[in-house]
Amino acid sequence: MWAFMQFIMSRWGDTETYKTIRLAVPIIIGELAQMSLHLIDTAMVGAISYKHLAAAALVMNAVNIPFVIGIGMTMSVSQMVSMANGRRDAQQVSHYFFNGFCLCALFAVLISLGLLAGRQILFHLGQDPEVATLAYPFMQLVGISIIPMLLFMTLKQFTDGLEYTRTAMILSLGALPVNTFLNWLFIYGNWGFPRMELEGAGWATLITRILIFVVLGIIILKHGTFRKYRLVRQRQWRFNGKTMLELLYIGVPSSLQLGMEVSAFAVSGIIIGTIGAVSQAAHQIALSCAAFTFMVSMGLSQAGSIRVSNAYGRSDWNKIRTIGKSTLITALIYGSFCAFCFILFRWQLPGLFNGNPEVVHLASVLLLFAAVFQISDSTQAIGAGLLRGIKDVKVPTLLVTIAYWAIGLPLGYLLAFHFGMRSPGIWLGFIAGLTMASLLLVARFIKKVKIKKYS
Repeated sequence: MWAFMQFIMSRWGDTETYKTIRLAVPIIIGELAQMSLHLIDTAMVGAISYKHLAAAALVMNAVNIPFVIGIGMTMSVSQMVSMANGRRDAQQVSHYFFNGFCLCALFAVLISLGLLAGRQILFHLGQDPEVATLAYPFMQLVGISIIPMLLFMTLKQFTDGLEYTRTAMILSLGALPVNTFLNWLFIYGNWGFPRMELEGAGWATLITRILIFVVLGIIILKHGTFRKYRLVRQRQWRFNGKTMLELLYIGVPSSLQLGMEVSAFAVSGIIIGTIGAVSQAAHQIALSCAAFTFMVSMGLSQAGSIRVSNAYGRSDWNKIRTIGKSTLITALIYGSFCAFCFILFRWQLPGLFNGNPEVVHLASVLLLFAAVFQISDSTQAIGAGLLRGIKDVKVPTLLVTIAYWAIGLPLGYLLAFHFGMRSPGIWLGFIAGLTMASLLLVARFIKKVKIKKYS
C-alpha cells in the first residue's frame, strides 16, 4: 500500500494530486490505525471461537449505523473550519470549533444512550442465541465508548480542517499497542486479570478511546499551534443558533449519507446472520478487509473535501475543478490496486482471522466480490467528499439512498433468498449499490463544476 502511495506522489510531483495526498497520508494512517483497532479485536476474539467472532460482528453491525451517523456530524466541523481558514478568519475558525464540539458532544451522548436503551434488540434479530448472549455485555461497553470516540473525532476534524493532520495520526497509532496490550490482559486474563473474553475487548476499547480523546484535548488547549484560536475564546466560544444551523446543514446530510451506506452493509450483515454463524463470521472477515482498504478512500475523500472546501471559501472554482479531477484519478488507481490484492491474497487473508475451514473458504469467495467493487467504493467516497466540500449535501444524500436502499439491498436480498445464492447474493447487491452511487455522485460533481465554469 505504501509503495502505491509513493508511486502516486513521485508520478505527479508537485501537483494538486501530490498536495492532496500529502494532506491525506496522515489522515489515512489515522483512519487505518482506528480500523486496525477493530481488526485486532476481531483477530484476538476470533482466536477464542468463531461464535465469539460472530458475536463481535453482530455488535459492530448494530452499532455502526448510529456511530457513523455521529461521525458524519463531526465532518461538519472540518468543513466549516476549512472554509473559515480559507478566508484566513481565525475568529470564525474558533467560533465554529466551539459550537461544533458542543453539537457533536450532544449527539454523542444521545447516540450512546440510545444504544444502551436498545441493546435488548440483539435477542430479537433471529441470530444464534449463544451469539446474542455473548454479544450483550460487549454491546454495552461499546455503546459507552462511543462518547469519547466521537469527541476525539470532533477534535480530529478541527485539526484536520486546519490541515494539521499529524497529531491525531500519532495518537491513533499510539492507540494500537495500548489497545492490543489491554486486550491481552482482559480477553485472555493475563497477569492475574480475570479472563473476560469478548467483554474484555469492550473494556480495552473504552479505556483506549478515553485516553486518546483526553490527550488530543490537552494538546489543543495547551499547544502554541492553536493559541490564536484560544485567544479569542471569550468572544467566540459562545452558543449561536445560526452557527448551529450551518453545522447541521452540513452535518445532518453527511450523517445520512454515511448512515445509508453503512446501514445497508449492517442490515445485510444481520440478514446473513440468519443464514448461520459460519456465514456471519465469513461475512465479517471479508467486510473487515474491505473496510480496511476503504479507510484509504475515506482519507483521500476527507483530504479532497478539505482542500475543495478551502478553495470554496475563496470562491476559486478553477482550483476546485483541478483538485476534484486529480483526486478522482487517484481513487481509480487505488481501487484497481486493492482489487488486485484481494484477488491475489483471497486465501491468505481469511486465515489471519479464523482457522475454521468452512469460514475461510466462504470468506475467500466473498473477497472476490469485494475485489469487484473496490473501484466504485473508492470513487463514490471521493465523489461524496468533493460535493460536501462545495456544500452540496442534500441531493447527494437522496442519490445515495436510492443506490443502496432502492437498488443494492433489495437486489442482494432477492439474489440471496429467492435465487438461492445466500451470502454471495448479498455481496452482488453491494456491487450494484456501490456502482450506482459512484456513477451518480461523480456525475453530479462534474455537472456542478461545469455549471460554474460556464456561468
